[in-house]
Amino acid sequence: MKQGYFKIAENVKLCENVYKMRLEGDVSSITAPGQFINIKLDGLYLRRPISVFDRDEVSVTIIYKVVGKGTEQMSKMKSDELDVLTGLGNGYDTSLSGDRPLLLGGGVGVPPLYMLAKKLISEGKKVSVVLGFNKKDEIFCEEDFKALGADVYVTTADGSYGTKGFVTDAMKNIDYSYFYTCGPEPMLKAIHSVANTSGQLSFEERMGCGFGACMGCSCKTITGYKRICKEGPVLKREEILWEI
Repeated sequence: MKQGYFKIAENVKLCENVYKMRLEGDVSSITAPGQFINIKLDGLYLRRPISVFDRDEVSVTIIYKVVGKGTEQMSKMKSDELDVLTGLGNGYDTSLSGDRPLLLGGGVGVPPLYMLAKKLISEGKKVSVVLGFNKKDEIFCEEDFKALGADVYVTTADGSYGTKGFVTDAMKNIDYSYFYTCGPEPMLKAIHSVANTSGQLSFEERMGCGFGACMGCSCKTITGYKRICKEGPVLKREEILWEI
């Protein structure tokens, strides 16, 4: 983990309530797809954890949805400088993927899968991606994944675009060797129940500190309690204990 100051180089609206922000600064501690950063905002006590969409040598890009005071404040920023913690979380392990990995993202669970898809494709894997949204107007990143060379499928709950239904409806017809996913817990639970391979699931959780000190985001696994911000947010399918 590193703390540093990042300058906003870009902050653009992608669709309804969803924005892409590129921050320039020291990104050396961001080493794996699936990690997140934690942003300090003026007037707010807790930092805002946001998944990494992509990074290059001098900047990190995030995609976030306006859901409260913090993200609303972020959406109005132009060239501000932000206090950011980087290199948080454990990220995805691509060594387990096999040759046909399947990536499934729901809503704001889509962004961390982009850097993952880039890495898997660079390793010579045939990547399929399923993106799930409520309706056509909420879709983002479809073209980004296609540009990487992934096979992309889109589902919408109302049927206004792509396959009508949820990501689990699309995954039934895809041949895959392993799965990776990120999204709301009901989606993760549904994927866990129907997937026919091992996989890794990234959990969205409210966080206090974001680096494992406060224990506020702990969850129970088969090997005891783990902190989503530290030992997570990515957990292997076999270690998850779902609350009944």
